[in-house]
Amino acid sequence: MSLEFDGAERRDDALILVDEADRNVGSMGKEECHSGQGVLHRAFSAFIFNQDGALLMQQRSAGKRLWPLYWSNSCCSHPRGQETLEVATRRRLMEELGIACRLRFLFKFKYQAQFDATGAEHELCSVFVGRHSGPLTINSGEIADWRWMAPSELESEISDLGALKYTPWFMLEWARIWAEHRTDVLSLTIS
Repeated sequence: MSLEFDGAERRDDALILVDEADRNVGSMGKEECHSGQGVLHRAFSAFIFNQDGALLMQQRSAGKRLWPLYWSNSCCSHPRGQETLEVATRRRLMEELGIACRLRFLFKFKYQAQFDATGAEHELCSVFVGRHSGPLTINSGEIADWRWMAPSELESEISDLGALKYTPWFMLEWARIWAEHRTDVLSLTIS
């Protein structure tokens, strides 16, 4: 049984601005970073699998400014201030899902995705994987719904609905994970 609590990430959090080499070049409020075509900032995504190899997916809350109610990977966010990516990822896993698990870094990539005329993502994103099989404590301020999906089920659904249902960063990350890191993910032994 999972418990729920409220407490959405603040819209005024200062995000870390970076150049293409991931060097810190300043900070800016979260809303400003996501306005217009977006300003390049540091971010992370975590993909959490259970003991059966299913991926924990979350549906973003209706209150999200960008891609509300779209499905995405287990957890994604931004480090704050001088936080390392590892510390920020662990913090958000606890805040959104109520879990702690070891993480393995897979890759880093830059992308820009336009949601509408007034907002976009423009991130240098580090991608991590981990394994968790215990209970979840879902943060209802961040997550509208969640489910575990077998990779085969996910691949089928993406080919049918893709961009209509899933966030653009998830689509990019999952394609690369499945193409380049499938063996690692399927044999994930970290806990």
